[in-house]
Amino acid sequence: MQTSFTETQLADPATARSNEILRSCVHCGFCTATCPTYMVLGDELDSPRGRIYLIKEMLESGRAPDARTVQHIDRCLGCLSCMTTCPSGVHYAHLLDHARDHIERNHRRRWDDRLLRWLLARLLPYPRRFRAALLGARIARPFRRALPDPRLRAMLEMAPPHLPRPSANDRPQVFAAQGPRRQRVALLIGCAQRALNTDINDATIRLLTRHGCEVVIPRGVGCCGALSLHMGRSDDGRALAAANIRALAAEITGEGLDAVVINTSGCGTTVKDYGHMFAGGPLEADAAQVAALARDVTEVMADLGLSGAAHAEPLRVAYHAACSLQHGQQIRAAPKDLLRAAGFEVVEPRDPHLCCGSAGTYNLLQPAIAGQLKSRKVATLEATAPQVICAGNLGCMMQIGSGTGVPVVHTVELLDWATGGPRPPSLAAP
Repeated sequence: MQTSFTETQLADPATARSNEILRSCVHCGFCTATCPTYMVLGDELDSPRGRIYLIKEMLESGRAPDARTVQHIDRCLGCLSCMTTCPSGVHYAHLLDHARDHIERNHRRRWDDRLLRWLLARLLPYPRRFRAALLGARIARPFRRALPDPRLRAMLEMAPPHLPRPSANDRPQVFAAQGPRRQRVALLIGCAQRALNTDINDATIRLLTRHGCEVVIPRGVGCCGALSLHMGRSDDGRALAAANIRALAAEITGEGLDAVVINTSGCGTTVKDYGHMFAGGPLEADAAQVAALARDVTEVMADLGLSGAAHAEPLRVAYHAACSLQHGQQIRAAPKDLLRAAGFEVVEPRDPHLCCGSAGTYNLLQPAIAGQLKSRKVATLEATAPQVICAGNLGCMMQIGSGTGVPVVHTVELLDWATGGPRPPSLAAP
């Protein structure tokens, strides 16, 4: 694709990077075949190719983004299926991040949209605030149908009927390895996950320590910044990311780390990109080091090898591949291989590459499109006749779980159970 940025525009590193990405696109259109929003809406401007044209025009013009461009960029899930499909290696993720940031800095949204995004940015990354908000949402939930804004209704519907008690395992501490220590790893404990589902971190710690890992919960770790970055709030996202980098860098230079383990794949995609985010700045070296150590929990377990897997029932498990895992991190085989090694029968739905509609805050900001994608995903998962559905991302678990009666658990919960841990609480006793 030909571009016409000025020398002044190209002096900005973000614009220079976007120019490289735009020039790598050859308009082939392969991306349209795997784009969930194009499948649902059928509009070329709601495909990656269409959005690339809009982003090019927006950035080259230097003008404030118009409402049409903003609408089509906002409708993008950021699922990155297009990057898996693209034969030219177009790094759409970096282009989308730049576009979202540009929109937030140069476009004046409606007051209700601004308020909603501000609330999400001030609540979701902070577990205590988010927990308090969820408790309030439970009280308001019976009245949700009276709300005129479907986004507010979606927020209330997301609130679970019961919240787990905060887990003591999420506090800064060190969990000793069982037997000889094979690795020393830091666990990124996340943000929303600590309020919505404490079983995931607990199971991860048990699984890793059982396989010889000393697990560190560093002081100062929290939200990776992804939720803010996906809304174009780059300053907020970078501040959260910087706090994590400093906390993890202190552990690396202290007793050292073999890996930074992540059990929410959306976070993994972001942390692995820290090197790019902080390139040219004072945190560049530390950010690159953290990014190089970042690994999904299934990557770590694939290297360690699953041992003692003889405790769980041989259930039929429908595996949902989170977009941030299969497209963002290109991790496809490890979760399924581990589940099979644990003694489970693993089945996959039709069109496993398509998004479930969660996508960070997408199901809250674009509930209509997210709802269509959820219905499709649930139907394809249920068609496999599973006894349980598993995924490696909390957002997917919440999204799919709200549309099915089949239990939905995290991959690590099943692996923990199979190797001697407790039965996942969401699985009814036989």
